[in-house]
Amino acid sequence: MRDSTLGRHNLTAFSAPVLVVAGLLIVIAAWLVPANLKSISPALLRSAGQGTATLGGYGRDLIAVDKIGPAALVLAAARATQDPEAPGLAAALALFASRQPGLMAWGGWDPALDPLFHLRGDPTRRGSTPVLTFFLTERARGTLRIHLEKSGSEGVQALLRLRELTGTGRFVPATRPGGQPLDALILLTGLLYEGGHFSPALQREIRALANEAGRIKELGELEGFCVNLLSLGRRLDWAQLSELLRRTEGVKTVDEYAHLARVAPDQLPLIYTAALFSDSADRVAGYLIEFGKPGLEDLRTALGYGQGAVKQLLARRVPINRGGAAGVDAFAEIALLHPQLVLGLKYLGYFLGVFLVLRGLDRWLVLPGGDGLPAVVGHMKAGLLAFAFGLLLVVVSEPFLLKAAPASEFRFRLPVLVAIANSPVSPPTQTIKSMDSSTLVSIGFFAALQIAMYFTCLRKIREVSRQSVSALVKLRLMENEENLFDGGLYVGIGGTATALVLQVLGVIEANLLAAYSSNLFGILCVAMVKIRHVRPYKRQLILESHGGDGSGRDASPAAAPRVSAAP
Repeated sequence: MRDSTLGRHNLTAFSAPVLVVAGLLIVIAAWLVPANLKSISPALLRSAGQGTATLGGYGRDLIAVDKIGPAALVLAAARATQDPEAPGLAAALALFASRQPGLMAWGGWDPALDPLFHLRGDPTRRGSTPVLTFFLTERARGTLRIHLEKSGSEGVQALLRLRELTGTGRFVPATRPGGQPLDALILLTGLLYEGGHFSPALQREIRALANEAGRIKELGELEGFCVNLLSLGRRLDWAQLSELLRRTEGVKTVDEYAHLARVAPDQLPLIYTAALFSDSADRVAGYLIEFGKPGLEDLRTALGYGQGAVKQLLARRVPINRGGAAGVDAFAEIALLHPQLVLGLKYLGYFLGVFLVLRGLDRWLVLPGGDGLPAVVGHMKAGLLAFAFGLLLVVVSEPFLLKAAPASEFRFRLPVLVAIANSPVSPPTQTIKSMDSSTLVSIGFFAALQIAMYFTCLRKIREVSRQSVSALVKLRLMENEENLFDGGLYVGIGGTATALVLQVLGVIEANLLAAYSSNLFGILCVAMVKIRHVRPYKRQLILESHGGDGSGRDASPAAAPRVSAAP
């Protein structure tokens, strides 16, 4: 019988460290899986961008189809992301400029424009020129008007009729002195419409707005489109503007892109290139309006990884998790194919790993060899605590899960007349940050304190269990250590108070999560000590002190019921 007990204890001693190591390995593996609920891992973007077009390669493809203006903005984006193919793209642009200097001002060749403006007739313009520079002159507008009046498109004719309107809002009517900007915008819109440079959805919306404006005898909602087209037409050449509008699905997106061009003019190459790269100006504008400057940095990172990374970021519409683990590329490939499945396996790995660690620690630290202390925790209790600690790991690995993002710098403010001006709006500087390093260090420090407190309590229980005294004395000794067993709460409250003081003094970043995590860890530590260890051991001692065998039944002969013999 004794040999059997020793063998069981040896098995327990052998399996405990194995469980702890296995649990830790599972937690680490789950942590390295690049799958997140409300963010995206850089490893996932790297995997999505592998084998897809780079900025340098995409720019050379644009040059091959005579889209020089868009290629110039792609080159600026390639340099901003330190693309190694940027020098090759610059050389290709310079070679084209030496062969076709006249096309550089318009941004490329367009067979519909050449008969009207003789695109190669002015080789003195070496660089990209905003398209409205050409359309504001009386001669250019007269040429366009004669050309468009011959168009058989009903949409073009509806736009031309807007020149006669007097209810033009912020614009001077096109036929009056000072109405050149509105006249140029109407003619530019008609030329883009006739040439099929609008997306089908945008073309239908513009035609509907033009018909409505003609019906009510004022520009109405089309006024906002003209203002935004003016803003873009003063920044983009013909090819750049037409390529952007071809990837725009509605007037609302034109408004958003004009707004972005005003509030972030220095970042226009990145914003423009992202629209071409993803083939959707709507997704790019929506992402930047929602996430602001941090979203622009995330977009820059994705552009550096390749076209697939940009599409993946915009499809997920979440920020990049820069504070998490680096991730493993092998896991990233699977996460791209089955994102929800991999995310579920990651969270399951957290819970399973913590469960194994808790079971191993329970056997290893609480069951001293040969001291007769039984297992004090069942699978259900370990499972509940594993669930709590697993949730904590989920929160730590998801920095955007509980933290509300501040208002984006790119969101629309009160409407002002800067739409026609060149001066950009200077929004208040706000940044969306994930957990900074000081917050993570604070949380890790508080967690380490509570782990040390937990092990201290376990050693005290072990020390009491090994005393050569009666069960009643051991029970009194356990009651004497109640303050120690509550020590996790005291440490947690002290840590919270210290963190709040340091935040007020500016020593660490102001973050309530860092402060109150100390309290949370203290509650969990005391719950583990008292529920998992102290309470079951006290129950055993109470039963032993009353002559029980630990199973709830009185084993002493004196406690057996007396049965009187019948006379």
